[in-house]
Amino acid sequence: MPTTPAPAEEAAGTEPAAHRSAVRSLLRLWPYVRPVRARLGTAAVIAVVASCTGLVIPLVLKWIVDGPVADRDTGGVWLGALYLLLLGVAEAVLFGLRRWLVARPLAGVEATMRADLYRHLQRLPLAFHDRWPSGQLLSRGTTDLMLLRMFLAFPLTFLLVNSVTILVGVLIMLAQDWALGLVLLAPALPVVVFCWLFEKRYSRVARQAQDQVGDLTTLVEESVLGIRIIKGFGRHRSQALAFRDLSRTLRGTELAKARLLAGIYAAITTLPELAIGAALVLGTVQVADGDLSAGTLVAFLSTALALRWPVESIGFLLAMSQEAATATERYFEVMDAPPESGAGRPAGAAPRAAASATGAGAHGRDGLRFENVRFRYPDAEAGGVPVLDRVDLHVRHGETMALVGGTGSGKTTLTALVPRLHEITSGRITLDGVDITAMPREELRTLVAVAFEEPTLFSAAVRENVLMGAAGTADEDDLRRALAVAQADFAHALPQGTDTQVGEQGLSLSGGQRQRLALARAVVGSPRFLVLDDPLSALDVHTEALVEAALRRVLAGTTALVVAHRPSTVLLADRVALLSGGRVTAVGTHHELLRTSAEYAWLMSGRTLTTERETR
Repeated sequence: MPTTPAPAEEAAGTEPAAHRSAVRSLLRLWPYVRPVRARLGTAAVIAVVASCTGLVIPLVLKWIVDGPVADRDTGGVWLGALYLLLLGVAEAVLFGLRRWLVARPLAGVEATMRADLYRHLQRLPLAFHDRWPSGQLLSRGTTDLMLLRMFLAFPLTFLLVNSVTILVGVLIMLAQDWALGLVLLAPALPVVVFCWLFEKRYSRVARQAQDQVGDLTTLVEESVLGIRIIKGFGRHRSQALAFRDLSRTLRGTELAKARLLAGIYAAITTLPELAIGAALVLGTVQVADGDLSAGTLVAFLSTALALRWPVESIGFLLAMSQEAATATERYFEVMDAPPESGAGRPAGAAPRAAASATGAGAHGRDGLRFENVRFRYPDAEAGGVPVLDRVDLHVRHGETMALVGGTGSGKTTLTALVPRLHEITSGRITLDGVDITAMPREELRTLVAVAFEEPTLFSAAVRENVLMGAAGTADEDDLRRALAVAQADFAHALPQGTDTQVGEQGLSLSGGQRQRLALARAVVGSPRFLVLDDPLSALDVHTEALVEAALRRVLAGTTALVVAHRPSTVLLADRVALLSGGRVTAVGTHHELLRTSAEYAWLMSGRTLTTERETR
């Protein structure tokens, strides 16, 4: 049954964004912003001009009140109204131009970041994906990138625009009447203190909310993928309760964010409003005493009211900036994870001269060799028992070696080392005499084809799923041959034949059908080396016999390592290696091991090969 995922911070082992500078985090976006910096800079300048254009309106009002209105000049009033209309239209056009300038480049920045994230995920080692919940990765590629695009489109620009607007507005008010200007500046220090406290608290809550969205996404994804288990065991209620608990947790965090926003909004709204009220009273008294003109008071109060939005938006902009900072941290938590290297020795191993992987190597057609191979998972405890310890094994060129062992003996791990899905801790593995760590991964994985015990198919056509194993070199004849070898001719009878979409993870097919398509994918490219992890476990005995008969012809022309759990699979091999406790303890033919190894005889005791041969 799907379980509640661990928080991303625990999975990644990284420092939470709340403990880091928001500015330092956001500066990491510069490489993505640099290509569009000209348009963003132009948009910011236009926005500043548009905002300052709005501050000219109070000055026009002052001229209208002290001039045409005081002189009862109707024509002057209409002229002033025309000025106001033109200023309003200019402000609207400039802001519209700013939005047009940033829309396309910022959509490109988001697309580039998402493409980089996806490309990086493909290059990360399996140990990373084993440690990270998929929902956390999904939320980083969707929700977090959306927050970053919104930040670049709005807060990044308007933090600058509003700061300039407030500065220019304050200078205008001080020029009108410095005493009233000082009254309006009185709340500045308390507002700065409130903003500092808000930023400190909001960053922590924003990080919690974004991590909890990832946890919720993971639970939903696992519930959808595991719907057969949930329905089969009647676990609807427990999954609904788990979802409700995570939803309530997220709801509580979002309410905490709302309370912080309400507090800062109340502070930065109330204090300036009180200052405006005080300035209005004092200004009215000055007008009554004749110390201030009515037009000046109108211009002063109009400027103060024009600054309400820049001041009140501070909390909103800071909140979006903090969410963008935590989104940046979460994005780079993944991007900073070291990818698989194209080639290179494991840490601490001595370098060896590279040889051409396409050539025969130093030993000619030497086949597949494991030399003193040790393997321990990267997150295993130091000093713990390794999964594989001093493994020495030689699969000769053109030979099929069956790998037999009890559950947990390391068979699957050993096969994963050949295509470098995991890096060995020490020792070396060679293909025809060439150390696999001296090859580029792309070249290595064109030489080695793998079929896993748990077959995975993609939401694509049967043809695409099978030809994925041929690196674009296979044709229609190769497809038909691979399907025939895997006894997967059922694909031709599907509604659209091999163009039929198999659905997510191939769940529209049976387990045996998925396994046969996975086997066809492994053999379609006629690989030089073939690694099969119990590829026939989901087949019935009759289909298994047909697949084995066809597979023998394929194995005759390749070097193969086959994990075998059933005696029938062992019959495909020329020799058998017994893996026990992470070490190869015996190698020989099936009959030799039956005579000399009690453990092997016990593993094979479920069925006798003699009976199978007589049946065939």
